[in-house]
Amino acid sequence: MTRLDKVLVTGGAGFVGSHAATYYRNKGADVTVLDNLSRTDTLETADEDRDTSSYNLQFLRDEYPEIEIVEGDVRDADLVEDIVEGHDGVVHTAGQVAVTSSLTDPRTDFEVNAEGTLNVLEAARKAESDPAVVVASTNKVYGDNVNDIPVEERGDRYWYDSPEYQDGIPESLSIDSCEHTPYGVSKLAADLYVQDYAARDVVDAAAFRMSCIYGPRQFGNEDQGWVAHFAISTLRDEPLTIFGDGKQVRDILYVEDLVRAYDAFLSDPEGKSAVYNMGGGSEKTTSLLEFLDLLESTTGNRSDITFDDWREGDQKVYVSDISRAREELDWAPQVDLEEGMRRFLDWYQDR
Repeated sequence: MTRLDKVLVTGGAGFVGSHAATYYRNKGADVTVLDNLSRTDTLETADEDRDTSSYNLQFLRDEYPEIEIVEGDVRDADLVEDIVEGHDGVVHTAGQVAVTSSLTDPRTDFEVNAEGTLNVLEAARKAESDPAVVVASTNKVYGDNVNDIPVEERGDRYWYDSPEYQDGIPESLSIDSCEHTPYGVSKLAADLYVQDYAARDVVDAAAFRMSCIYGPRQFGNEDQGWVAHFAISTLRDEPLTIFGDGKQVRDILYVEDLVRAYDAFLSDPEGKSAVYNMGGGSEKTTSLLEFLDLLESTTGNRSDITFDDWREGDQKVYVSDISRAREELDWAPQVDLEEGMRRFLDWYQDR
């Protein structure tokens, strides 16, 4: 594996992006962050107390002053081209992150997610430094095809009622002939551009179709980042709304495990796939109700819960089959849910 010397992180003041930035800086790389600091502008229910970008921007400035921070937008193709040059790795996490926002403003969602990714790939293609690129994609690219897989109730959770999917959703699940959301479509367009540039061998690139990522320095809300949202609301004794019945299941992955997977690709992209499903896999899953029980046993608190209708684009079960990442990247999740939540709760209470 090759150590990266200069790494660009788009969306580097965001949750995942900031962890990628500090990871590479701790490994001795020169790191540049590009971010337009727009999180509270693009999330309908975000509030100033949960502005991840502002918090992480200040964190980077205070704790990692040697990281170069550029305020700018991935929709600015000329800026992206200028800033990509000279880097040997790009972690592209900048994006519009919420399904709900995409339904009310699909144009902005498209411009940020699809056009922004194209700008990054084009800049990498033109750059003499020839950087490898990883792109933060999403399980939403599979659309409603996920919900065509039969599920069954098992106590406080749903699970796949099909032997074919006991290890989760593979990268081969169809993305076609189903309902999507604008968010899913824009991320899928970006994902397909990644695959195209990789297949034509013009950029070493991979899209990581992520499930639920969590960890310190994340402020969740109803639109995005539900693990942090539930945990913070529990600590603050604030009420919670569950859309659906709470038995929906997700695989969850600690953020440092995710960044290690990014690095495994960027450090040695030769011969690797262009798409990876990325999450905790079938061994690291929880339903919403089970997660509330974990929070109660850990903190002694339980928020008042109300239930509302299922939301458009919701999935009763989504679990990533991470076999490809295990085999090709020699990677596996290391942090279990209990340990990861202890770290998250310690950070939040000590911050």
